[in-house]
Amino acid sequence: MSALKWGQGKGKGAAGPALFSLPLSSGHFVLPRVLRRPVRILARLGEGEFQAPRFSAALMSAVLIFSSGAYGAYLGGHADGIVQSITARTGFAVDQVKVVGNRQTSEIDILDRLELDGWTSLIGFDAEAARERIATLPWIEVAAVRKVYPHTLEVRVEERQAFALWQQGSALSVIEKDGAVIAPFSGGKQVLLPLLIGAGAPAKAPEFLAKIEKYPDLATRIRGYVRVGDRRWDLKLDNGITVKLPEDGEDQALAELVGMDHDKGLLSRDIAAVDMRLSDRLVVQLTPEAATQREAALNEKPKALKRKPETKI
Repeated sequence: MSALKWGQGKGKGAAGPALFSLPLSSGHFVLPRVLRRPVRILARLGEGEFQAPRFSAALMSAVLIFSSGAYGAYLGGHADGIVQSITARTGFAVDQVKVVGNRQTSEIDILDRLELDGWTSLIGFDAEAARERIATLPWIEVAAVRKVYPHTLEVRVEERQAFALWQQGSALSVIEKDGAVIAPFSGGKQVLLPLLIGAGAPAKAPEFLAKIEKYPDLATRIRGYVRVGDRRWDLKLDNGITVKLPEDGEDQALAELVGMDHDKGLLSRDIAAVDMRLSDRLVVQLTPEAATQREAALNEKPKALKRKPETKI
């Protein structure tokens, strides 16, 4: 075996191995295999049997200087900047960004959250921190940032689902189905969303709008759903008519309303409101013009009755 056994020499009085004239052991001890070759080289170097390569001193000085600089950069917090600078100039600078899944969120807003400066290295780029910044955008529900070497970033997002517009006073917001506010209303296709008005409307809207969907012809004419006292609904139609639904029995009231409109064209008449809050009657409010015409017509009837019939001679 070639294992080094300290304390075993060529003769009885042989001394144990030494490094720089210092004994390394006493008694019987086997040096681990991984340390045997380095110890032999150091021992030979100490005994003058081994000569260091040329320029080894310069090389060791350079290593020392580099190590000192790297350690100083680490202590000063500049290590990341040095890595970024070196790797960016060796072909790893981010020069392409792919954004997938955004519809309501601007790509400019996403790029702004990436915080790229033109010389950002893909190697030193913190993808997780960028993902967290993107996730703070109003419409973003889930975000993922992936490095594609050598110089591409891929951003995938899933956006929150808009359910309706909610008006409180002068403020108009886009909300989710659970009532959570996504962002202020910004126009575009958002104008096609149902408009909810009043406190408490978002909480009750999903169930109520499901009832309205049973009557497509009526649903297409509704421009606003007004929650009154957080107890009942008013419907604002496209021709200006307001339908006042009862607090209880919404399903029956909607069925009666659609039936009367189908049979008698109720919602196409010159009226201002249909009041269905009373269970035993329906009250129709005329527009000012229709009320004036009706009053004039009623005033004409007594005059017509007072006229005497003409006698022929």
